Amino acid sequence: MLYDLNIAWSPSTSAADLERTLRFSASLGYDVVALNHTIGGAVPPQVTNPLPKFDSPTTASSSSPQQPKLPTVLRRATLVLSEASQHHRLPQLASAYDILAVRPQSEDGFSAACLNLNDISLISLDLTVRQPFTFRPKPCMFAVNRGVRFEVCYSQALQGPAPAQFLGPKGAKDGNGGYAGNGGVGVDARARAAFIGNVSSLIRATRGRGIVISSEARSVLGLRAPADVVNLLHVWGLSTDRATEGLGVLPRGVVVNEGLKRSSFRGVVDIVGVADREQADVEMGEAEDSSAEAASGNTQGNKGKRKDKSQEANGAGGKKRKNGDGNDTSTPGTANRTETPGGAGEEQPMSKRQAKKMKAALRKKQAEDGAAGT
Repeated sequence: MLYDLNIAWSPSTSAADLERTLRFSASLGYDVVALNHTIGGAVPPQVTNPLPKFDSPTTASSSSPQQPKLPTVLRRATLVLSEASQHHRLPQLASAYDILAVRPQSEDGFSAACLNLNDISLISLDLTVRQPFTFRPKPCMFAVNRGVRFEVCYSQALQGPAPAQFLGPKGAKDGNGGYAGNGGVGVDARARAAFIGNVSSLIRATRGRGIVISSEARSVLGLRAPADVVNLLHVWGLSTDRATEGLGVLPRGVVVNEGLKRSSFRGVVDIVGVADREQADVEMGEAEDSSAEAASGNTQGNKGKRKDKSQEANGAGGKKRKNGDGNDTSTPGTANRTETPGGAGEEQPMSKRQAKKMKAALRKKQAEDGAAGT
C-alpha cells in the first residue's frame, strides 16, 4: 500500500476541489491519504476538528463507474512550534485527530521535537527556507530510534511555499489558524536551491533512515506518481530503497502506531475482536475432549510397550535371561549351555565372549598349576 500523509487543507478549500484531488491521488495509486490542517499560535482549550469526514472505500459508492474511488482518508493536524508553552496542549490535539505532527520554527522547538515530545509521530519542515537550526546526526538519529519520522514534502519544490490561505504571513496568525511561511509566492530558484540543500542535509544527518515522503499538495497539480517521486528523491540524494520505504513501510508504521495509541490500552494491548460466549464454550469443550482422548491413548500405548518389553525379557518357561547373552540365570553351573526359546534343552554354539572368558580361565589355571609344580 502507498501512503500520502499530507494533502493540504484550509477552510477556503472547496469540496469539489478537495474531492478532485483525492480521486486523482487514488488514480495515481495512493491507497491512504491524510488531510492536513496546519495550526499556528496558541492551541485553544477546546480543540475541534474542522476537517471533513469521508466514508471508507468499501462503503462509499462512486457516482460514475469511470471515476476512481476515494482512498482511505485520515485527518491530521500539524502544529507550528514557536513557543515552549504549546507543548502541554499536544494530548488534546492527538485525541481530536488521527495523526499529529509538528513544524518547529526554532532550535529549541526542533530539539524538543527530536528528544522530548511523545505525542507526535512526524516532524514536518518547510524546506524552502533557510532553517534557524542545523540538522545534526545525534538528535536526528535519536528521534528516528524512538519512532519519530521526518517528513519531506516534494510539492514544496514544485509549487513553492504555501500561500496565505494555508500558511498566513510570516510571524503572524491568520483567521484560519495558519502560520509561518513565505508569503505564498511561486517557486523560484532560491527556494528550490534551499529545498535541495535542506533535503541533502537531512539525508546526511539521518543516513537516509526514518524519512517519510509526502506531497503537501494544494491541488492536483502538486501530486506526482510514486515512481516519479522515487526518481526525484534519488536525484536529491536518497536511495531508491529508502525512497520506496518512505512511501509505503514507514508511513504505514506511523498510521498503525497512531491508531494503537488512540484505541488500545496504554498503546500496548488492543482488543481486535470478541468471540461469542456460546461458541467459545463449545470450542473449549471440544478441545478438552480431544486432549482427554489423546492422554488416554498415550497411556494405553505406554502400557502396551511395557508389556511387550516384559515379554521379551522373560523366556517361554518364565525364566529371566541376561540381556547380553541370553544365558539361564536360574540354575548355576550351566553357563556354557543355553536353551532355545521353545524350552527343548538343545545346546547352542558358544558366544565369542564366553569363549574368551573360558580361554582366559584355562590359561590362568595352567599358569597356577605350573607354578605349583615348580
